[in-house]
Amino acid sequence: MIEIHDIHKSFGQLEVLGGIDLHIYKGEVVSIVGPSGAGKTTLLQIMGTLDRPDSGSLTVAGTDVLRLGRRQLSRFRGEHLGFVFQFHQLLPEFTALENVMIPGLIAGRAKSAVRERAEELLDFMKLSSRALHKPAQLSGGEKQRVAVARALMNKPDVVLADEPSGSLDSHNKAELHQLFFDLRERFGQTFVIVTHDEELARLTDRTIHLADGRIVACDERTAAPEPSSEAPAPSPEPSAPASAENEAV
Repeated sequence: MIEIHDIHKSFGQLEVLGGIDLHIYKGEVVSIVGPSGAGKTTLLQIMGTLDRPDSGSLTVAGTDVLRLGRRQLSRFRGEHLGFVFQFHQLLPEFTALENVMIPGLIAGRAKSAVRERAEELLDFMKLSSRALHKPAQLSGGEKQRVAVARALMNKPDVVLADEPSGSLDSHNKAELHQLFFDLRERFGQTFVIVTHDEELARLTDRTIHLADGRIVACDERTAAPEPSSEAPAPSPEPSAPASAENEAV
């Protein structure tokens, strides 16, 4: 699902990632832990194509994403990756249903199909009765579940979560943690989760420990799934170099 080889990343003279090798398998729930400044979020952003490494290779869902141009990368991100952040990042002027629909509408899908998918996800999250409520009318746990539903809108290959339960109380935190595994069971969803929460880390299939930009340990609780026998999808032809302007994500 995700193959990372010898990834390096520096900001000025500061080396943040120093040669990361990692393979994430389909259907896994993997946590990444480590002290502040270990490089966890930088690694997650590189996996999510939100940042580029200085060197190394990155394949996501069979595509060499480092060969993609800016527009190709934006489209790939929308179709294959979902994101959940510590703070829900819901748009306050839209209802829960509308927030979940947004990625599907941006992708150009038919509104009726997008609405049906959003309603299915909200029902799975036990939020059908809250679908027409705006974020200000939702609890913290409800907002974060809406954010998870939004991340799943386009049926991504991988959901990348950065401290998803960091702003929740213990009850809502436990519900959100269980939700990740319910989604894996229902949809076969793959999750990579950066967290400081030791309880969540212990629940995951594997825990990757980072320190000083390097993997220093890996706790494996279940056997890794067998790699797919299917040949990787061919990478699109590289496009012209991207402009310096950042594209909205």
